[in-house]
Amino acid sequence: MGCQDELREFLRSRRARLTPPDVGLPWRANGRRVAGLRREELALAAGVSVDYYTRMEQGRIGNVSDQVLDAVGGVLRLDSEERRHLRELIKTRHAEAVAPVPTPVRPRASLRMMLDMLDPVPAALYNAVLDVVAVNRMAKVIIHDFDAMPRAERNLTRWVFLDPKARSVFPDWEAFAVESAARLRGALSLCDNPRPRELVDELTACSPEFVRYWAAHRVTYCTYGTRRFHHPDVGVMTLNWESFAPTADPDLYLIVYTAAPSSPSAEKLCALAGALGQPVAGGRDPVPPEERLP
Repeated sequence: MGCQDELREFLRSRRARLTPPDVGLPWRANGRRVAGLRREELALAAGVSVDYYTRMEQGRIGNVSDQVLDAVGGVLRLDSEERRHLRELIKTRHAEAVAPVPTPVRPRASLRMMLDMLDPVPAALYNAVLDVVAVNRMAKVIIHDFDAMPRAERNLTRWVFLDPKARSVFPDWEAFAVESAARLRGALSLCDNPRPRELVDELTACSPEFVRYWAAHRVTYCTYGTRRFHHPDVGVMTLNWESFAPTADPDLYLIVYTAAPSSPSAEKLCALAGALGQPVAGGRDPVPPEERLP
């Protein structure tokens, strides 16, 4: 599915959530073939012609003004991330003839060094599609040793849906899986990169749960939040995560996971780090040898 197809399906899915009374129009059930909002009804509510909106939904129109996008987004009750997705699809739908941009497979030496220097704070480098470019030692401990996997399989979303271990690592697996599918949908606006579509095709063929979540057409671009992890030696930890884009490598994202100072999760991170011989700041004093994990 290209950007033009994704644009059409995205707008259709958002029309399907609404009925004419939702946008202040009368309900005429006679002859309706769809349960949701019709194109002509959306166009009327947004103040544009039916022909213009139809061509917009089909990707057969040039530049679309911010005023029109705001009007359509308002009628469809899009949230901020859905509005961003719509703008990205409109902006990039003509870029599909551009040569594919290769996905970085190895970080610059200085980025790799920085990642290792952050240890024992868990950190990882991803690209926009969540291919795992690099992980440090503590990230391997609390998530997975992606370096041990074939390079073609080093993708966080793919791992979440296809590796049973992910369900034990993430206590809130379903919520994270829904978010992962929504993040992959956001990456579909990268029309010069075939990788998102390859992942969608593979996951559609291999994971019924992905198919169900994907059909909801959720989208997200969130760059921070809170995540719960389970480690067999210390139990559940609640960690904050923040995303940073290196200036020289804007297509990569550095994700850093931290625990609130003096929290139980910080103490558990300290215990894991102590077992590796390198206590992490933010918990109690360094873990005494007798309290370290075997």
